[in-house]
Amino acid sequence: MTHVPTPEERWLRFRDAREAALAEEHGWLTLTSFQWLGGQPAQVDIVPGLWSSTGDAAHLTVRASDGLIDLTDLTDPAGGRIPEGTITATLDDEESLLWVAYGGEDGRRVVVELARRAGRYAVRTRDASSPTLTGFTGVPTFDYRPDLVVEGRFEPYGETLHEPIATAHPDVPGTHPTVGEVVFPLPGDHRRFRLRAAQDASGSLSITFHDRTNGITTAPWRKVTTRRPRPDGVVVLDFNRAINYPSAFTLYGTCPAPVVANVVDAPIEAGEKRPAGVPVASQASVSG
Repeated sequence: MTHVPTPEERWLRFRDAREAALAEEHGWLTLTSFQWLGGQPAQVDIVPGLWSSTGDAAHLTVRASDGLIDLTDLTDPAGGRIPEGTITATLDDEESLLWVAYGGEDGRRVVVELARRAGRYAVRTRDASSPTLTGFTGVPTFDYRPDLVVEGRFEPYGETLHEPIATAHPDVPGTHPTVGEVVFPLPGDHRRFRLRAAQDASGSLSITFHDRTNGITTAPWRKVTTRRPRPDGVVVLDFNRAINYPSAFTLYGTCPAPVVANVVDAPIEAGEKRPAGVPVASQASVSG
């Protein structure tokens, strides 16, 4: 007889996939710096070369002895060494690019991500030997709570509302594309709560929220994603799948904070907790 997984077993599979994604070689746990680029070629921390941005482009000037590898070199699937000179990249706002690599036996221990935020270029270094990654043993979570899988109703707006938001980095403003609100109950509470949601191309809703566990057992904010709402607007919120943004693990994220209205005045004791060893003050002082 075919085994039909229980909701808790499906959640455990979700947790396994989530932890595997976090532990990727150059994933979010490997961030070791965030540095804005200036208008004049200058050195940055951790990697060699002279880095700058002018107009809509970012520039990197290297010497052959620097040993940098161009990860965008399409003539070599593994990337090619930059012999000498200047390379240039152009991004739209909010885009990122894994641009070059440096260090280690294969020359790829540190990957440099080029990012454009609020019209400015920055680089973030991703070091595969980062202690945050090498010491990673998993994300603490609350026990599975079947009562915190709740049915709500999606109330779409007539048009998308672009709301200004803070992010995990004080110098990076953000915008939230609100498409509507999800109205839902919580167990043991007579109230109905409302949270504003964004929607991706598949129709799934993404909700970033505060609740009363923040700064105590959880990070300053979390995110939960739902499937596409049914034609009648019914949507299921599984708070067991509430996850942390990268900024809960590192000081170098630029993750979006919730819109001002997205505060649940109740504790949601399900999903991911605050990562072990990360002070609450550090998480609250940066957004991202």
